[in-house]
Amino acid sequence: MASATPPQATSTASAGPGATVRAPRRPSAPALPALPPLPVPHGLFLVLIAVCTAVTAANIYVAAPLLPLMARDLGSTPSAVAWIASVAQFGYAAGLLFFAPLGDSVNRRRLVAVLSVVTAGALALGAAASGATALAAAVLVASAATVVPQLLVPLVAERAPAHRRASHVAALIAGLFTGIVAARVLGGLVGQALGWRYVFLGAAALTALLGLASAAVLPAENRKRTGPLFAGLARLPGVVRGSAELRRACIRQAGMYGAWSALWTSLALLLTGRGGDGYGMTTATAGLFGLFGLAASLVAPLAGGLVDRFGAAKVVAYGYGLAAVSVPLFWLGGEALWALCAAAVAIHMALVANHVANQTLALTTTRTPAVANTAYVVAGFAGGALASALAGGAFTHWGWTGVCAVAALWLALGWATTAIPARYRQVRAA
Repeated sequence: MASATPPQATSTASAGPGATVRAPRRPSAPALPALPPLPVPHGLFLVLIAVCTAVTAANIYVAAPLLPLMARDLGSTPSAVAWIASVAQFGYAAGLLFFAPLGDSVNRRRLVAVLSVVTAGALALGAAASGATALAAAVLVASAATVVPQLLVPLVAERAPAHRRASHVAALIAGLFTGIVAARVLGGLVGQALGWRYVFLGAAALTALLGLASAAVLPAENRKRTGPLFAGLARLPGVVRGSAELRRACIRQAGMYGAWSALWTSLALLLTGRGGDGYGMTTATAGLFGLFGLAASLVAPLAGGLVDRFGAAKVVAYGYGLAAVSVPLFWLGGEALWALCAAAVAIHMALVANHVANQTLALTTTRTPAVANTAYVVAGFAGGALASALAGGAFTHWGWTGVCAVAALWLALGWATTAIPARYRQVRAA
């Protein structure tokens, strides 16, 4: 019985009497560079990074539940300051575009520390703002700098054992959604009790504390940048042009996230509105609606299993179908609280299912997943920011019906602009 020869061993074969031919040695696979050690145990590292992700994610949404309090303090109307919530999303999209690709080329420890300090400083300035314009400028800077989660997710995936990688990354995603829920629930409660300025100051303190602590436990890196600082940004257009699947994922996420943002950022205006314009709730009570966002955390693992089993396209289709059902429920929710509650659960389930499926496409359809992921997340937040801005004006002119119309339009655009061209290509191919 012949024995197997190791790949690196030299084998010989007879080529005639007394002669042998030496088989070429197989090249060995290059050894992966050793990762620098962590200064703390891996479990503590993962927990700290997940908590930091929650706090930084909350900064993007902290303004939404506080809009009525801001308007009262600044001598304006809630609908007149609603655009500040969309400014936060525009800022985050810009930060993703410019800062997230730097995680591949610069020292992440230093970058996380600098961005955390900038975010905390901008939030503190926002707390001291005396007008809507100054507040919007502070929110813009804070949101642009609060892209730390997108820098840390690749790092955690790189450090995780192969058989536990998905669960480690899921811990950060759970932190992300927890931060979104906390921004609405705790922001509303603290804002009602102490005022919106104290919410901003608290967010600034937590961001500085956890951001610097996270930077301290990141592994030491000695990266030397070889190209332009924003080389990753320069590659974005080519990567998007080269992948139809990536373009489809970007557009459909922009449509879904835009519909969710239009409804969710305007919800506080409906819940706290007086008379025929809303339910007359306090800011604290309205903030409790953020608990419906926990549906997102429950759906995420289920959506991942469905994508693995049935493919991303089917999950996106069902997600859009569920979102389409939620819009008329939201419209009914202008008069019936039960419909508003059901719609809040449905839109979060649809958003997360769509996000898991589309991000899977974005990360697996190109040879540059980091750049593709940046394009995908930027497209989603840009769509959300634009829809939020339109929803604020729609609420001013047409009330809650106008907001629901914006959400329906965004869903229709997100689906039609990708489904119709795909159908056209199938007909041509036939």
